[in-house]
Amino acid sequence: MNIGIVIGRMGGIDGVALETEKWITVLQRMGHQVRLLTGELEAEVQDADLLPELAFSHPATVAEQAYAFFGEPIAEAEFMADLQRRAAHIEAGILEWIAARDIQLVLAENASAIPCHLAMGIGLRAVYERCGLPVITHDHDFAWERGDRYESPFAGVHEVIARCFPVKLPNVRHAVINLAAASALEQRFGITGAVVVPNVMDFGRPYGVPDQYNETLLSDVGVAPGEIPLLQVTRIVERKGIETAIDLVRRLGDPAVKLVITGTSTDDTEGYTERLEQEVARLGLTRQVLFAGAHFGAARAAEPAGQRVYSVEDAYAHAAGCTYFSTYEGFGNAFVEAVAARRPIFVNNYEPVYWPDIGSKGFDTVQIDGGVLTDAAVEQVREVLTVPERARAMVEKNFALGEEHFSYDALEALLSQLVGA
Repeated sequence: MNIGIVIGRMGGIDGVALETEKWITVLQRMGHQVRLLTGELEAEVQDADLLPELAFSHPATVAEQAYAFFGEPIAEAEFMADLQRRAAHIEAGILEWIAARDIQLVLAENASAIPCHLAMGIGLRAVYERCGLPVITHDHDFAWERGDRYESPFAGVHEVIARCFPVKLPNVRHAVINLAAASALEQRFGITGAVVVPNVMDFGRPYGVPDQYNETLLSDVGVAPGEIPLLQVTRIVERKGIETAIDLVRRLGDPAVKLVITGTSTDDTEGYTERLEQEVARLGLTRQVLFAGAHFGAARAAEPAGQRVYSVEDAYAHAAGCTYFSTYEGFGNAFVEAVAARRPIFVNNYEPVYWPDIGSKGFDTVQIDGGVLTDAAVEQVREVLTVPERARAMVEKNFALGEEHFSYDALEALLSQLVGA
């Protein structure tokens, strides 16, 4: 089958793009032909076509979001007319692509779930109605999960969200990434039969292993031989709970423990990074909490001056443990990555996903609840970091469970339900 994937941005390190790459790999392994239509390519991707208006960074999309949700002044009638014009252009572009590439099934990656690109959502709904093809919308995030982020002064915008995010049509099936989302679709919209497809990793190949390239990683970020590196392999945004990881370092009271934060503040619009830096300074932990985002990118690379840029995978290669105290996640890529890399993980029971979708499967972690770091949890972390047998038993058990529930084989079984073998 010729499957066409529509996605706003591809090739980067955000969760939607990463999971899309995995779906492509498994769909091809199943014998399907996969073609991509995207607005922005952040890395070289095979069989990809560009429709620039799909990009989140496109000037028209940036302006759309500012007018719709951030109070930039514009008359509603003018805004809605322009929105419909751009949506029609996107619709035409997608329909032309479907015909040119002989697409037999459309797979929309989060584009009909969260309203971060209104024109694309409107255009896609029109495509679903007109093309008559089977459609799968892979829904990672929804508007109601983001508080008041998608509140608008325009009634027309709320009508668009109600019609297009998510879409309810006879030829559209929904794949969601957690049980809570499947329940919400049914309760809020009467959409039944959503297939829960968790985020996965390729457990068939070694992941996050030390090698010649990443052997200098620790020294590059400021961790000396004999010190204990904890890795926070996430972006720096407030819901990641990085302040809890910093508090863990403080309470361990061991100057050899270093927290390496691999993310950057690119997505931080709330001043969270600055607050973290101030807290680190106040606690006297500037030598133990290392903001190392400049050393990491979407893939390995070398700066002109010779400095190595490491991938997310490299980040796990030398970790004594991984901190993951998020307060909310749609699923949790970093959890599965740590499991695949055979690294201990210290996690907050982020609601509503962690326990129903992950923790209840029996993973061995140091788990806290409600973001509260207890004395008992600190001592459990200390044991994992100082008793090799404890860490080894933890990671081997978790790897076996990850292979069972979150591997490419598990994904293939679920995709077979959605698109056929």
